[in-house]
Amino acid sequence: MDAATQSVGLGGTLIALAAVVALILFLAWVLRKLPGAGLKSLSGLRVVASLAVGPRERVVLVDCGGQQLLLGVTQHGVNLLYSLPEPLLDAPSQAGFADLLARLKARDSA
Repeated sequence: MDAATQSVGLGGTLIALAAVVALILFLAWVLRKLPGAGLKSLSGLRVVASLAVGPRERVVLVDCGGQQLLLGVTQHGVNLLYSLPEPLLDAPSQAGFADLLARLKARDSA
C-alpha cells in the first residue's frame, strides 16, 4: 500500500466516525423534543421515605398529590400495601422510616 491509499482509508474512517457521532447527537436532540419522551420527574409524585427489607425488596412511602401510599417494591413488581388517610410526613427529613412504620402500626392498633 502506498501513502495515498492509507490516507484515504484513514480519512474515510474519520468521516464515518464523525457521521455516527452526529447521528447520535441528532437522535438525542429529537428525543428531547418529543412530548412524553425522556425521564422527566412528575411534579405531584415524590418518594417521602424508603426502607430496604431485602436484597432487592423495598418498602417505599410515596406522596402522590397530597395522598401518601405505602408501596412494596420487588424485582417482580410494585404492590400497594396501604393507602394512608392522612399524610404521616410532610417532608422526607422529619423522621426516619422506622419511626414512620411505628407510627403507622400504632394508628392501626388504636
